[in-house]
Amino acid sequence: MRPRVVLRLIQIQRVLVRHGLDDLVRATHLYRPLRFILLMSWWTWFQHRSPRGRAERLRLALEELGPIFVKFGQTLSTRRDLLPDDIADELAKLQDKVPPFPGSVARAIIEQAYGAPLDTRLRHFEETPLAAASIAQVHAAQLPDGREVIVKVLRPGIQAMVALDLEVLYTIAGLAERWWSASRRLKPLEIVREYEKTVLDELDLQREAANASQLRRNFTGSTLLYVPEVHWDHCREGVMVMERIRGIPIGEVSRLREIGVDLKRLAENGVEIFFTQVFRHNFFHADMHPGNIFVLSDDPAQPRYAAVDFGIVGTLDPRDQRYLAENFLAVFDRDYRRVAALHVQSGWVPRSTRIDEMESAVRTICEPIFDRPLKEISFGTVLLRLFAALRRFDGQIQPQLLLLQKTLLNVEGLGRQLYPELDIWHTASPVLRRWMRERTSARYLLRDLTRAWPEALELARALPPLARRALEQPRAGGDNDGIDVVSIERLRVQLTRQSRRSDRVIVGGVLFVSAALWLGMRLAPMWVGVGLGTAAVLAWVWAWVLRLH
Repeated sequence: MRPRVVLRLIQIQRVLVRHGLDDLVRATHLYRPLRFILLMSWWTWFQHRSPRGRAERLRLALEELGPIFVKFGQTLSTRRDLLPDDIADELAKLQDKVPPFPGSVARAIIEQAYGAPLDTRLRHFEETPLAAASIAQVHAAQLPDGREVIVKVLRPGIQAMVALDLEVLYTIAGLAERWWSASRRLKPLEIVREYEKTVLDELDLQREAANASQLRRNFTGSTLLYVPEVHWDHCREGVMVMERIRGIPIGEVSRLREIGVDLKRLAENGVEIFFTQVFRHNFFHADMHPGNIFVLSDDPAQPRYAAVDFGIVGTLDPRDQRYLAENFLAVFDRDYRRVAALHVQSGWVPRSTRIDEMESAVRTICEPIFDRPLKEISFGTVLLRLFAALRRFDGQIQPQLLLLQKTLLNVEGLGRQLYPELDIWHTASPVLRRWMRERTSARYLLRDLTRAWPEALELARALPPLARRALEQPRAGGDNDGIDVVSIERLRVQLTRQSRRSDRVIVGGVLFVSAALWLGMRLAPMWVGVGLGTAAVLAWVWAWVLRLH
């Protein structure tokens, strides 16, 4: 263990003990390498016992340990499947607010990234930062053509600080897994690995700029969400430059009310934005706390959101995406057997799970929720309760689902802060049902078939050469060494026939989808659609005949 790590462990140990968390220190055996020092230290025997609850004391300790531990606590707060409710709720209050570093230092970092004086790249740069966080801070500036921008710059030495604290976190997690009985359920090493991915992604501002560009492209022309433009010529790994927006922070509800913003529409738009990102785009802003959301109120009757800070985004596997949508719809239709079957089909619980037992568990979880008006039902709570069912049946929860659940809770909290009567289900249901209909439409099937067509052709082309090489290899050696040439020849014939049959099936599929589109859209003349359908049937019959020979 490196000396710097040992010193940091001593510091962490002192902070935890000072906040009355010495039971945690002993349980994880954090003090084990330094037992003598701990036992002889006056703070171990004479520390003042705080009257605060354990969750609040843990939050205060993380705040004192610094920005990296604050961000770790924020990440930990999303793992409600592993934490007691009081600790998860308290960690969610962690504020990522730290003192700014000098503007002159920011200027020097930017000039080093550009390899040129800042005045040659920007007309104006304000050294007083607009905002400061644990990873970076933001300054206002102007491009040479006069456009207003913000410049986000990483904190000096942040990479070394992150590397050290990650090493410390891995050390603590390793000690916990070795000595702490509760670690089997909490999985500390897995949590640290999950956090490492998040924080390392946030250290690359080029990556954040790419996230912003993708989100902006997804909402081009939208009346719901505005995403600032990224100025790529001025971006570097440690510097990001993007359009400056001037909006009202979403948390200033009284100000929004004063200027006549339609808060009901604004709240509903936030829900629609979230579900559009998750299910239509499969790319969602996963850090939607009030500090990152603004309101553009040029037209108070048609308010529009504006988002900033794109360091954390989420995507879903297409299978998880579909199962999640079907789960939501089945839960709100109270089809609990369908919910149980979906959990098994998705692989979220073991295949050996009994459907009837899972159905009973889901019913027990959901019925109390639905005993209230829909406007009081939380999607995030429903998702959290379903995760609790997974844990009971030895299910494995995917990190991306937890990120989605955290974002959904943020969206619901913001929406109901704006408009307490917000009916989440009424707003989300049309988006989900429309997406499900599109997935089963002929247009969607044709798109998938078009995407898969090149791969299918490559596979069909590859089969005959592979069979030929398999035949020629033993002949080239002059001795078959016991290889059954007749069997190989039979294999070659079967592969060729299989390739031809696959061609017929693919052609039949294309013809069938084309016929469905032609007839479904009522294009003229109708006999073309009928002819395409007939040709599809003939192609499949031909493939079936080849199968018989």
